[in-house]
Amino acid sequence: MPDKACAASPEPAQDGQSTPLDGLVLVSTPIGNLGDMTPRARDTLAHADLVLCEDTRHTAKLLSALAIKAKLQPLHEHNEDASIAAVLDLLKQGCRIALVSDAGVPLVSDPGYRLVRAALAEDLRVDAVPGPNAAVTALVLSGLPPMPFLVLGFPPPRQAARRAGFGTLRAAERAGLAATLIWYEAPHRLAETLADMVDAFGPRQAAVARELTKRFEEVRRGTLAELARHYAGHVARGEVTVLVGPPERDDPEELDERLRAALAGNSVKDAAALVAAATGLPRRVVYARALALSGG
Repeated sequence: MPDKACAASPEPAQDGQSTPLDGLVLVSTPIGNLGDMTPRARDTLAHADLVLCEDTRHTAKLLSALAIKAKLQPLHEHNEDASIAAVLDLLKQGCRIALVSDAGVPLVSDPGYRLVRAALAEDLRVDAVPGPNAAVTALVLSGLPPMPFLVLGFPPPRQAARRAGFGTLRAAERAGLAATLIWYEAPHRLAETLADMVDAFGPRQAAVARELTKRFEEVRRGTLAELARHYAGHVARGEVTVLVGPPERDDPEELDERLRAALAGNSVKDAAALVAAATGLPRRVVYARALALSGG
């Protein structure tokens, strides 16, 4: 907690000038390139009575690079609930508190949501300083449709849960969802996650972005199958974002690929039933195409 009394509220800023924000401020930080730190974010951290962060060691390095001295306190998934009451007390005393994640926009796949909800419930001021975000940066570089998009955080680490989650999304797509889907993923799980995506989404256009804004930035584009083959033989490194394009309605190539895979181990009738259930297409249409592919 702060060792000194909280700072008094600043005078209103003149046009074109910055002034420190009061209350709880969600401060976006660079996702790799320090040059992406905005002047407003730097100013907010420099005037904060307390900076809440996921990892004090990581944030200490950032502040040191920016020549900022600040009181740091960890706020992560394991201590957030226990920390809320004390943080709210400081806010009520007039303290300026900044919340940062290790990189990017706070709360997006990072802790802080429960604190924000608690502060809003107490009618305390909450502000945000916008900045870099890996999902949006990857989206505009991917070549996939930018609107609408859906950010889904990290897929479940266990394969059964991951496949179930992808199946739920496919059901939503059959009901009308059509958006570019975005996940973060650990590099050591990328290959198996892409393989599961091939099974779930078929020959969809996709992209894998890694090390965004850093020296070895890479955005690889192609079908899910092409990306799965590449990363099955090439170990990914760094921060990874995976994007899958929206389904093409009644895509004949996707239907044929699914049917060929199903026909490899099933009768025409059973293969048609499996693919019809997976795609939501009329069974008679799928059965007719299965017959044609099988030479029947």
